[in-house]
Amino acid sequence: MAKSEGEGEGDVKLIGAWASPFVMRPRIALNIKSVHYEFLQETFGSKTPLLLQSNPVHKKIPVLLHNGKPICESLIIVEYIDEFWSSSSPILPSDPYDRAIARFWGSYVDEKLFPNLKNIRSAEGEARAETIKQVIDGFVLLEEALVKSSKGKAFFGGDEIGYLDIALGSYLGWFRATEKMAEIQLLDESKTPNLCKWAHAFSSHPAVKDVMPETDKLVEFGKQIAAKMLAAAKQAT
Repeated sequence: MAKSEGEGEGDVKLIGAWASPFVMRPRIALNIKSVHYEFLQETFGSKTPLLLQSNPVHKKIPVLLHNGKPICESLIIVEYIDEFWSSSSPILPSDPYDRAIARFWGSYVDEKLFPNLKNIRSAEGEARAETIKQVIDGFVLLEEALVKSSKGKAFFGGDEIGYLDIALGSYLGWFRATEKMAEIQLLDESKTPNLCKWAHAFSSHPAVKDVMPETDKLVEFGKQIAAKMLAAAKQAT
C-alpha cells in the first residue's frame, strides 16, 4: 500500500475480515487517501474482545480505530476518512445536491440490492426467479444513475472513485461469486453496458485491486458459511 502523506494521521487500525464487502469500503477509502493502517482480522463465527469493546451496540465489523477512538458502520467510516484526510482525493462530491444523491443510492444498494443478492442463494422456484429479476432491475436503475453521475467519465465520482463507487463496488466480489454459485448472469452487457465497463475499471483501480477478494475464494467461503448454518440449524431441531 502507498505510504501515507502522514500529516495528522495518528494511529489507525481497522477491525474487519477479508471477505466482508462492508470492510472493503474503509479499506478502499484509506487506500485512496494513502493512509497507512493496521488491519486486524476477525474470524467468522467469533468476536474478539477488542471488537466487542469497540462496537458494543452492534458488535459487528468494520470498526475504524483512530488514535484509540472507534468509528462504526462502513459508510459512516468512509465519510469520516474523507473528512479527516480532506487535503487530497475527495470521496464525497463537493456539491450538496450531488452528495445527497450519492448517499441516496448508497442506501439503496444496502437496503434493496444486497439483501436481494443474499436471497438468491436461498430462494427457490418462482421466488428465486423474482429475486433475480429484482437484482437485475436494480442494476438497470444504477446504470441510469451512473450515466447521470459520471457525466461520461469512468466512475460515479467522475474521473476518480467516489462515495457511490465504493458503496456499490464493495459488493462486486459477492456479485461474481453469486453468479458462479447460482449459475446465473446478473451484470449483463446488453442491459447495463456502462455498469459492466465501470465494474472492470473499479476492480482494476490501484486502491481496489489488492483488497478485492478472488471470486473462487468467496465461492469456497460462501459454501463454508452455508454448511455451518445448515449444521447449526440441524442442531437446533
